[in-house]
Amino acid sequence: MNNNATTTHLPPNQSLDTDSSAQESPMTNDVLKNSELLDDNQPALDEQLHDDASSEEVLLPDGDADDIDDGDIDDSDDDEPSVSGPAVPVAIELTHTVTEDQSGLRIDKVASLAFKDFSRVQIQGWITDGSLLYNGSVQKPKVRVKADDVLHLSTTLEQHSEDQPENIDIDVVYEDDDVLVINKPVGMVVHPGAGNQTGTLVNALLYHYPQQHHLPRAGLVHRIDKDTSGLLLIGKTKPAQMALMEQLKDKSVYRHYQCVVAGDKASLTRHRHIDAPIGRHRNQRTKMTVMTAGREAITHLLKVTPLNGNYCLLDVGLETGRTHQIRVHLSHITYPIVGDRVYGGRRQLRAGLTEVQRQTINNFPRQALHAYTLGFVHPTTGEDMEVTTPLPEDMQQLIAVLSDGYDAE
Repeated sequence: MNNNATTTHLPPNQSLDTDSSAQESPMTNDVLKNSELLDDNQPALDEQLHDDASSEEVLLPDGDADDIDDGDIDDSDDDEPSVSGPAVPVAIELTHTVTEDQSGLRIDKVASLAFKDFSRVQIQGWITDGSLLYNGSVQKPKVRVKADDVLHLSTTLEQHSEDQPENIDIDVVYEDDDVLVINKPVGMVVHPGAGNQTGTLVNALLYHYPQQHHLPRAGLVHRIDKDTSGLLLIGKTKPAQMALMEQLKDKSVYRHYQCVVAGDKASLTRHRHIDAPIGRHRNQRTKMTVMTAGREAITHLLKVTPLNGNYCLLDVGLETGRTHQIRVHLSHITYPIVGDRVYGGRRQLRAGLTEVQRQTINNFPRQALHAYTLGFVHPTTGEDMEVTTPLPEDMQQLIAVLSDGYDAE
């Protein structure tokens, strides 16, 4: 687990005041809880990733698609579905002790309640073929159970998937029996797609958490673009994944981002709330743009911290979730994110730069955007959770160069 990351259990309806150099008190939950929904129902997934996704997207395994948030999804990752790979055997070993309130129910009913990741038809088949034992013996599905009886499921599933396990290191920020939060590094694609069949976060998850193989996209709830760093939320069981996706849909999940932009504090402060609809560019289909016919998109600049007279560090929250929303909105108001080759262009270079600063900006290899705070309601305990992780080293170095010699006073 990342020792620099912070996980906080919050009282109901209360956000954590994370005090970094670029942060101020978080927005109220009505603003913070941004949803970013991605349909993970193949083959509709790949089209949905383009139409409703943002840099982070929600993957809905059963086709419950909606909006998604932020601003840096790599559309090229999802241009076409992958071809299914060979069957992968996944061993299942689960045990459940019957509770008092389950006493008197049928074996198949209790097993369905206990082993929620599987259908009742699967469970009935396992009871019949002896894969699911009742107190160590094979019984019929209709047998009634008693408190403290034991159900044990031992079977192997053959999972056909294009996503194969790979031994790739991952940075686990938070983990329990139901939820996993990963700090994704720059350069890692979240899930396999056209041109990115291997080396993705999903491939890594399937290696370190083989039980995730039966979950859509290995339990992913949303995603961020290859060149954006930061926190990703993952369900470890199907009920947890579905519950978290519902939270994204009803905006009870929130995320904060930090980014370095070309713009002065006074000008950026006049744009604390950017309300401009976003749609797909008519000619460049991998790009998004502000357009009258687009979908509602609202971005909040929570805090503006000057690095020098013409560059600032922003703390950003999303009220809506559109593809590339942060990047498009900041470019639209003429203050693009440093390193954004798609939406930034020459406007990244402002007056008054030293030669070192100019070269640092020119050479920065990716959009300087990081998802540093993730808040959600725990799908099992109901606790308000907030996880934070610091800025990556490349952004810290960029900030140090841009603020060198600057006196805010």
